Amino acid sequence: MPELPEVETTMRGIAPLVDQKVSSVVIRHPTLRWPIPAHLVDTLPHAKLSRLTRRAKYILADFNDVNDGHLGTLILHLGMSGRICLLAQDEAAAKHDHFDIHFVNGQVLRLRDPRRFGAVLWVDANESLAEFALIKSLGPEPLEACFTGEYLYRQLKTKSTAIKIAIMDSHLVVGVGNIYASESLFRAKINPKTPANKVSKVKCERLVVEIKATLVAAIEAGGSSLRDFFGADGNPGYFQQTYFVYGRTDAPCRECGAPISQIKQGQRSTFYCAECQH
Repeated sequence: MPELPEVETTMRGIAPLVDQKVSSVVIRHPTLRWPIPAHLVDTLPHAKLSRLTRRAKYILADFNDVNDGHLGTLILHLGMSGRICLLAQDEAAAKHDHFDIHFVNGQVLRLRDPRRFGAVLWVDANESLAEFALIKSLGPEPLEACFTGEYLYRQLKTKSTAIKIAIMDSHLVVGVGNIYASESLFRAKINPKTPANKVSKVKCERLVVEIKATLVAAIEAGGSSLRDFFGADGNPGYFQQTYFVYGRTDAPCRECGAPISQIKQGQRSTFYCAECQH
C-alpha cells in the first residue's frame, strides 16, 4: 500500500497541472471504495486546479470556478494499489483506468486502480473540509512542527500497546505506515515490541527526529516501489534500496551484522535488529 512518501511523491508529480483549466472529465468505472460523484463530469469542466496539498494519504485538489472563486476540493486516495498518472491526452485508457480529468493544455490526470480500493470524493466549497468524515479525526502531520517529542510522550502515556502499533495509529500521527514505522524505530534504536507507555521522553524525542528523517529521506528518493507503486511520471521510487530492516529477514544488520528478525504485530510484518533495538 502506498504510504505517505509515495503519496507526497505522487502529489509532486502532478504539480504541473496547478493553474491549468479542465476541459472534460471521464468516469469509466464509478464503483471504487465509494462511488465517484457523477456530478464531476458537469462540475469540473472550465474550472481551474488552483492548489494541490496532502493530508495524511489523501491528495487534496482545490478547484476554482470561472470567476476564480473556490468551487470545491477533490479528494484522491490511492487505496491498496492505485496510481495517479500524468499522461498525454492521446494515451488510450487501459482496463483498470477508472477516472480521468482532461486539461486544456493536453495533459490528463488518470486514476488507475486494479483493486478499486482507491477513492475520488468531492467536498463542495460551502462544506467544511476539516469536518469531512475522513479528515476530521486525523492526527498531526509527522513533518510539521506540532509533532514533537513532548507531544508523542504525552500521547503514549496511556497506551500499553506496542510502540510500533501506536505510531501507526493515524489518530496519534498520520502517515507512519508499516515500512516507515519499522525503519524509524531502527534508527531510533527502540524495540518495536516495547509498550508505548514505557518509552521515555528522551526516546520519544529521538523517535520523532528519526520519523521525520526517515520520511524526508524516502520522499527525496521518490518513495518506495513495492509491487504496484510508481510515481505519476511512471518512474519507480528508490528508498527500498536503503532499508535498514524492512523486508530484510535474516540478512545481516547494516550496523552490527546480527540477523534481522521478523515478527507479526497487528497482522502486519515487523522487522528489527534484536541487538541494536533492545
